[in-house]
Amino acid sequence: MKPIKKENLLKQKEIYLKGDKNVIIRHALNKNSIYQIVRNADDIKEKDFNFDINIKTMPATNQKASGRCWIFAAANIVREIIGQSCNLANFELSQSYLAFYDRLEKANYLLEAIIELIDQDYDDRVLTFLLQNGVSDGGQWDMFVSLVNKYGFVPKNVYPETATSGATRETRQLINFNIRKFASEAKALYHAHGLEVVREAKEKLLDKIYALLINAYGLIPETFDFEYTDKDNVYHLKKGFTPLSFKEKYLGNRLDDFVSIINAPTKDKPFNITYTIKYLGNVVGGKEILHLNVDMERMKQLIVTQLKDNCMVWFGSDVAFYGDREEGFWDDEAFDLESPFALALKMNKGEGLDYRASQMNHAMCITGVTIKSEKPIKWKIQNSWGSGRGKNGYYMMSGSWFDRFVYQAVIDKKYLNDSELKALIDEPVVLKPWDPMGSLAD
Repeated sequence: MKPIKKENLLKQKEIYLKGDKNVIIRHALNKNSIYQIVRNADDIKEKDFNFDINIKTMPATNQKASGRCWIFAAANIVREIIGQSCNLANFELSQSYLAFYDRLEKANYLLEAIIELIDQDYDDRVLTFLLQNGVSDGGQWDMFVSLVNKYGFVPKNVYPETATSGATRETRQLINFNIRKFASEAKALYHAHGLEVVREAKEKLLDKIYALLINAYGLIPETFDFEYTDKDNVYHLKKGFTPLSFKEKYLGNRLDDFVSIINAPTKDKPFNITYTIKYLGNVVGGKEILHLNVDMERMKQLIVTQLKDNCMVWFGSDVAFYGDREEGFWDDEAFDLESPFALALKMNKGEGLDYRASQMNHAMCITGVTIKSEKPIKWKIQNSWGSGRGKNGYYMMSGSWFDRFVYQAVIDKKYLNDSELKALIDEPVVLKPWDPMGSLAD
């Protein structure tokens, strides 16, 4: 390995000081962020919020200081279905109800994986990966489906937010520390007393995690009434629901119609093949995480087709690049990093995935699009960062940003062609736990 030499740094400093623009940049960065000083105002067209297709949706929601975007986005899809059925102007499902069970199920899932790997060394790569990630807030679409199918859902007024449901760092720390402690003790228990004693210890820890979550989120409702006033100012009261009967009445098996498509243009993932990821899930015995890989043009075609049918689209992207979160847009052409720094955030999308330069980290809903010359040039996005950001909580993404940083979308399978439908029933390719397409949206 070659060290940095001090004499070379002195030469570089001389070169730096001869660059007049460096003084201006240095002064500007004293009180401003990099993205503030590299905003490109030369081309501001298409930043308005007018769209060819613009689905009317309910107001934006707020995930607060938590990584529950995937639950919020998916719940927003479901609430529109319920809203149409009940003629509602505004309505929310309880994201906390689903997050409660997600954290409990993820704890069980991880504990079961630790037991499955109990004969492996402590530094086994799979075990290390699972313990490093721990129980997080993040998730994917199929995890939402598993939760809803097992536990149903309730209106938000039946199970509202608490201080700890909206700020999850402390409970996450407690859960993960104790799971890692269990992992450190399980091997000795196993060798001394056998697997049955390990499982007893696992169930005791899961009981403690359940109690922690009840304390943090509140008692789970067993039954409830659905009370609302519709758009015509007509009051309704429907009594005696359970979370599952509420789901059956207003959603049924509708979620089974949706499938996850991804755009992963990497050499190890040919298009029109389905993929799953080892040890990715929340509910043991729940829905398998399944992705159909398609090229970007096909992904956009499917999304636009669904939007034209007045159905919004859950999707996952990497929002770490080229964004103005206050004004509400993501556009890779709106920021000029090369002129001041001779550096840029540009990389082949497939190589970016392979070398971990980018991966999905946030889920939202697409609610609109503008198309010119048969190409989408901007997309309207419903986010879950509250109504105080963007345009009342809604955002815009440019067409070029979309191509580079969107990785996943959820589409009604009725829009798929025969070969795509066939791929869904073929045995999926199993990817390694650390594959970038196993990243979680939070």
